[in-house]
Amino acid sequence: MISVIVPCYNEEASIPIFYQAMEAVRLEMGEVFEYIFVNDGSKDQTLAVLREVSSKDPAVKYLSFSRNFGKEAALYAGLKESTGEFVTVMDVDLQDPPRMLIEMKTMLDADAELDCVGTRRVNRDGEPPIRSFFAKLFYALMNKISQVEVVDGARDFRLMRRQMVDAILEVSEYNRFSKGIFAWVGFETKYLPYQNVERVAGETSWSFWSLLSYSIEGIINFSEAPLNIASFVGFFTFLLSLFLMVVVVVKTLVFGDPTIGWPSTICIILFLGGLQLMTIGILGKYLAKVFMETKKRPIYLIKEKNK
Repeated sequence: MISVIVPCYNEEASIPIFYQAMEAVRLEMGEVFEYIFVNDGSKDQTLAVLREVSSKDPAVKYLSFSRNFGKEAALYAGLKESTGEFVTVMDVDLQDPPRMLIEMKTMLDADAELDCVGTRRVNRDGEPPIRSFFAKLFYALMNKISQVEVVDGARDFRLMRRQMVDAILEVSEYNRFSKGIFAWVGFETKYLPYQNVERVAGETSWSFWSLLSYSIEGIINFSEAPLNIASFVGFFTFLLSLFLMVVVVVKTLVFGDPTIGWPSTICIILFLGGLQLMTIGILGKYLAKVFMETKKRPIYLIKEKNK
């Protein structure tokens, strides 16, 4: 059986289209599907649509959160509910082409050593240029400073064996970044490239700023580089300050002590003050992560489920 995990947030228009497309693929593959839709606190009629679809097909399960906990929580909840030998994670807007599942399953059947087949976009047609630029910058930076390698353009859309899913579920941290976790647990993974596909209905809930925040979370969760940068910049500034002190003393001994120079003094004070605030901010981000982990709050809360 293949468990199909589908996070949903305000996707009432996309769900019926997605379900029909997946049913066509299921019939072609001749496999048994288990659908797990996770309603992440939607404000539209997403829950009502899920109730209707599940009433007509016993293979459709749904979970409805008590509020919006985010896509990462929805992915984790879906993985916990899955029971299939194979598990796939897909977006409901059909930007993850369902027919790719056929090739993914064929690859896993043909190679017993292969644990996961992922997907990666080879282009970002249709996206704003600034979003594409920062996305490429994020992957380049992440792979330079992180302990894990995140493939450029990699999607959450992948087909995994149960062993890999169980390993992912053992990583039960509150602050989650699935792309990093998929890479961190290891296991043999191959990626299928594909052209970018526009969503079939509705509007994306991911703005530029939310994606930027998500990227920062990913870097902090899987890299200590920002802390190292803060330490290096602080040490470099200390050495620079010593050098400037020597320059000021020599200048005073040679040319006297004129009253002019207060603008440069103010500039130095502002520079050091800004530098201190920046490094404190970096430390604060890591401390906030520790704070949230020590609270031991649940990653999500379920208000309603059909099974």
